Amino acid sequence: MCKTIIGVIGPTAIGKTALAIELARHFKTDIISADSRQFYKEMRIGTAVPSAEELAEATQHFIQHISIEDTYSVGDFERQALEKLNWLFQSQDRVIMAGGSGLYVNAVIHGLDEFPEVDPAIRASLNEQLKNSGIQILQEQLKALDPLYYSEVDKENPHRLIRALEVSMGTGRPYSTFRKNKQKERDFRSVLIGLTADRETIYRRIDQRVDIMMAQGLLEEVRGVANKRHLNALNTVGYKELFEHLEGKTSLDDAIAEIKKNTRRFAKRQLTWFKRNENVKWFDFRTPTEEIIEYLIRY
Repeated sequence: MCKTIIGVIGPTAIGKTALAIELARHFKTDIISADSRQFYKEMRIGTAVPSAEELAEATQHFIQHISIEDTYSVGDFERQALEKLNWLFQSQDRVIMAGGSGLYVNAVIHGLDEFPEVDPAIRASLNEQLKNSGIQILQEQLKALDPLYYSEVDKENPHRLIRALEVSMGTGRPYSTFRKNKQKERDFRSVLIGLTADRETIYRRIDQRVDIMMAQGLLEEVRGVANKRHLNALNTVGYKELFEHLEGKTSLDDAIAEIKKNTRRFAKRQLTWFKRNENVKWFDFRTPTEEIIEYLIRY
């Protein structure tokens, strides 16, 4: 049998983890997490890391395996995930991969584009600029240097902005011209299952999740890492809004409202990314798992 990755994708709070666990149990296999914020040990509540019960139901890899202080890139994940898959495929024909980080999913399935090396001083300068002047100046620079990539990038993600800017500035060519989207050869095939719902349902589920996170102690989790808020990993929805509250810049109610609003925006960007892939088979989030399994068996 050809080795296969079964990808479970979709917007945040749609039920990807639950479906991935059910599929892993049915196919008697493991799960590769492709949620880039669940990688960090210090970020549990705010990233909706699977519960102890969920982790006991199926073996899940790349969950809280690094620290927020570690340097870790999508390239590192691609390399490590492929190594893990090579090991898993020695005893299993199928492996589940679940997560809402589209770039990380694509890195494993299709591979990353190759970019030239640039002077590290450029990144250092851009990081200093971010620290001193804020993210808006980076956004303006990218809009001027590469309007095409600017139109699709997550403009609130400084890591992505700086990466595009350092390549554009270091080579004299727009970052987007290096993105050939050429698929690399893999010795496995993939099938992508997408979960979705109408916008109102997605937004309601997001609001409920945020309320649950707050009840579970998200504010205390954020307070515990507040002295490291400058780290890129913590430039994450749920953390940055509560940092503002802890600094006395906003009330707790306003911070929670901002978390909900920004998470909705994030979910919209996730769907935009995934909907561009014509190979995704979409299911309503309420679809019985048995129906999805039947589709996979036919596939």
